[in-house]
Amino acid sequence: MEKKTSSMKRKRIIGNTISYILLVIMSIVWLFPFFGLVMQSFRSYDPAVEYGGMVDYIIPKTFSLDNYKFLFSGETNFLLWYRNTLIIAIFVSILQTIVILCVSYALSRMRFKGRTLLMRFWLILGLFPGFLTMICLYFLLKQFGLTQAGAVPGLILISVASSGMGYYVCKGYFDTVPIALDEAARIDGATRARIFLEMTIPLSKPIIIYTALVAFMAPWCDYVFASYVAFGHDTSYNVAVALQRWIWTNDYQGYFTRFCAGGILIAVPVTLLFMFLQKYYVEGVTGGAVKG
Repeated sequence: MEKKTSSMKRKRIIGNTISYILLVIMSIVWLFPFFGLVMQSFRSYDPAVEYGGMVDYIIPKTFSLDNYKFLFSGETNFLLWYRNTLIIAIFVSILQTIVILCVSYALSRMRFKGRTLLMRFWLILGLFPGFLTMICLYFLLKQFGLTQAGAVPGLILISVASSGMGYYVCKGYFDTVPIALDEAARIDGATRARIFLEMTIPLSKPIIIYTALVAFMAPWCDYVFASYVAFGHDTSYNVAVALQRWIWTNDYQGYFTRFCAGGILIAVPVTLLFMFLQKYYVEGVTGGAVKG
């Protein structure tokens, strides 16, 4: 019996060791590009100090903050682009979360004619890639003056307009909240709105944070549609579009290290959000996947 227990313990230790080694190797492979990006951002773009273009080494020969100083100087509109990105992401996150919560609660709690057909129809529409509608959406936004100079509110409007179709995970979470709570409150005379705001919402913190994070990420990383809507208008760019324009210039080698520094600054807010809200994010995903 002791030999069997000792053998099982040894196998468990060996299995755990192999798993940890594989995880460490995967982490190194996954983090290596980010490490390279950070190192390159601290390399000077001044030819008198160090060659500022692409090089075949990772660790800078001379560490410098020149790239970050350039981003915050008056030589570039980086702060304006960063502000545009932040405004779009915050407004989309707030408005999209509100819409998704309302739609998900209605589909979870209310039974009305065409409910199942509506959910299936939205599910089918979600199978088609969004870029199929880009031309149509561009001309629609253009009619209202929401392209180029008005690209920021235009991008907010487009992101929020179809957000109700993303009800899947949130509805699944609401399905796990006992409906008996709603029924008891209805007997006491509470309205649907009061039940939703005072009972369901306080119990749904994980899914709210998950929905807000996902909604924040989409415009924060958007390039394709943002470049299409703001085309040719420098002050309406978000950071992704602006940085891409940098490496399209004739001075690609000179802007490479600045591009790396901009990439680090755009990654910081998202990284911090996921670090501090990881617990709720995981709870929201797992809770919303229980029922459908």
